[in-house]
Amino acid sequence: MTLFETKWPRGLPVGSGWVAVPEEDILFPFNGEVVAKAPVGDAALATRAIDAALAVRHEVARLPSRTRRQWLRAAATAIELHREEFEHLLVLETGKPLRDCKVEVARALVTIETSADEVARIHGETVPLDLLPSGDGMIGFWQRKPIGVVVGITGFNYPLLLAAHKVAPAIAAGCPIVVKTAPSTPLATLWFVHILRECARQVGAPSETVQLVTGDASVGQALTTDPRIGIVSFTGSSNVGHQIAKAAAPRRVVLELGSNAALIVADDADIPAAVSATVRGGYYASGQACIAIQRVLVVESVADAYVQQLTEAMKHVVVGDPRQPETQVAALINSASTSRVMSWISEAVTAGAKRIIGGKQSGSCIEPTVLLDVPTNVDIWCEEVFGPVVCIRRVANVSAALEAVNASRFGLQASIFTASMATAFRAINELEVGGVVVNEVPGFRGDAMPYGGVKDSGSGREGPRFAIDEFTVTRMAIIRPALGGA
Repeated sequence: MTLFETKWPRGLPVGSGWVAVPEEDILFPFNGEVVAKAPVGDAALATRAIDAALAVRHEVARLPSRTRRQWLRAAATAIELHREEFEHLLVLETGKPLRDCKVEVARALVTIETSADEVARIHGETVPLDLLPSGDGMIGFWQRKPIGVVVGITGFNYPLLLAAHKVAPAIAAGCPIVVKTAPSTPLATLWFVHILRECARQVGAPSETVQLVTGDASVGQALTTDPRIGIVSFTGSSNVGHQIAKAAAPRRVVLELGSNAALIVADDADIPAAVSATVRGGYYASGQACIAIQRVLVVESVADAYVQQLTEAMKHVVVGDPRQPETQVAALINSASTSRVMSWISEAVTAGAKRIIGGKQSGSCIEPTVLLDVPTNVDIWCEEVFGPVVCIRRVANVSAALEAVNASRFGLQASIFTASMATAFRAINELEVGGVVVNEVPGFRGDAMPYGGVKDSGSGREGPRFAIDEFTVTRMAIIRPALGGA
């Protein structure tokens, strides 16, 4: 008996149909029950998917704009019809609280719908070729053309949303795409791909445009090192992303990697608002988000008030079964992740950090944890924890806070709470990150905005308009009109 009855064919969507492959159990992280059986691919099947994508590459590139837009809109409508089922499935395969899975489905729909809208905005410009005498009388313009086959590799924490951010812009751009999911969370993405392929038939597009292959690292290696692809779009850890960038060269890569997102609390901050943001931004998805708050730099003059109010607020965070609507923190994706986070907490406490909230394991869950005065040389400060832990350090002033944020090897997003426009714009100008958020959580992401990091947090940008730019190339047209008469 499984917890979810699958809504898609058996096997993997490769080529024009579904290919039979071995299956394995997908387990509910909260209690280990079997969610469903999932197909497992291999490197040979990954190459077969690339072959199929290449075979339809030119057909997909020629699809009219209206067809690509209609296709994406039809997919969004179909997902909306099954919205609650998608939410339920995401809870089961990721272990995230229901409230976070509701947000994921809503954001995935926005991403697909926005990608459909962007189909009408893929255009070029004219270029003045007569800046030199040799260009007199000539006409120049550029267009955006599909880059070719996209390989999209997604993480386990937001499988549907991350797939939407790769697949929908690829379709909008006129590119076939082969998706590889994280081994532990393939189910919602399989259903998404099935819906897309069904909608493809409705609009007359080849179903091979969207394929999915699961499996281990050998599958990812086969996909990312194939010299025939156009681009790799990867979401995952920094270490793996850096390996992919090297292996895929000279092909283009978009890397959305890890971080240890910081929140600065200035001396003029609205303390209750900063506390609320810390609770909301530090523990959503049980901390398994690359822009969840991990580090807090609080100016000394307001530190006591901030810590006191945060300690009180944390008493109301609900831990438990992610299927319950009131749950805010649940189990991590697997026991290995839980053991790692617990070891990092222990290391920090041994090094001098004060455990003021949580820090223990309760059943399969880690209690929401707050650590104070965390040394800057321990993993839980320097690296990405991907768990329900917030680390606090007191600093003398905003200058010291900005310096501390920038000392990290990561740079995805950061936030600052302040009443001063001057301080806000100083943070915007000085923080070495891909996005600066003022008076909100660093985890705020509007799915239409450019999203990505600097330093070890990645390269390139997601968000439909910006992903379409990544998935297309400029083609210049240079024309000298015929001279003389007929």
